Amino acid sequence: MAAEAADAVEMRAALVRLRRATGLPVAFGGLVEPGRARVRISELSGTATPALSALAVSSGNGLGGKAVALARPCAVTDYPASRQISHEYDVAVATEGLCSVLAVPVVVRRRVRGVLYGALRTAQPLGDRTLGAAVAAARDVEQALVVRDEARGLLALAREPGPVAGGAAWEEVREAHGALRALAPRIADPALRAELLDVCGRLAGAAAPGSGAPQVGLAPREVDVLVCVAAGATNGSAAERLGLRPETVKGYLRSAMRKLGAHTRWEAVIAARRGPRAAGRARPAAGSTRRGR
Repeated sequence: MAAEAADAVEMRAALVRLRRATGLPVAFGGLVEPGRARVRISELSGTATPALSALAVSSGNGLGGKAVALARPCAVTDYPASRQISHEYDVAVATEGLCSVLAVPVVVRRRVRGVLYGALRTAQPLGDRTLGAAVAAARDVEQALVVRDEARGLLALAREPGPVAGGAAWEEVREAHGALRALAPRIADPALRAELLDVCGRLAGAAAPGSGAPQVGLAPREVDVLVCVAAGATNGSAAERLGLRPETVKGYLRSAMRKLGAHTRWEAVIAARRGPRAAGRARPAAGSTRRGR
């Protein structure tokens, strides 16, 4: 229920942006109900009556249902007289006094998650500028839902790493930690962001019993940098992903290498995965000598 409430907040904010950008007097919308092919209208902005509140719009029915079925924006200039849509919801639309209406689906990973509506109380065409602003508002919701979905998935992984053991389990925890910290700054919901950071803190000090995980006290950002290095990232790309300067990434990497007793960045990754003694056993890369340090 908390997740659905947070998603509804994104819809509500998008309706406000839609009205501000287009000048449309009325906007409303809702999310697809879990397990059902219908949208429940839950958010209203600028409406004069409660006629549209809690209205369930089935896929394929009415303007919004058509947008859900086709997964693309739809619009009509005169809703009551339009032959492009079915008319199951005419009473609610007429009670609110709406004529020109557009409906834009919120599509996340090819699945419709909700619909945003904008409307006029007069019969006049809704131009490209209005449609473009409505689509942009829907895209904002889509991006927010994508980020929130990623966060929820990572939190689930962080809480229950899965049926793996030993070094594989520790590596999975390390990867989850790095992904969570990279994702956290993109979360607008303060409660979800705080939960992410709390889990990050727990993962940073975690160690699976018997996994051979390092006990050298790597700082969270040092772990983040090593996760990026393990994925093949350069210092520049790691800096972009983590929101840091390349020089800062280099500093964290040097610090991690020193703590792990590693001579190269890859030795540091190996040491972080296998334990603090692994780096000392690893053979230095070609051209790498202690004198060069």
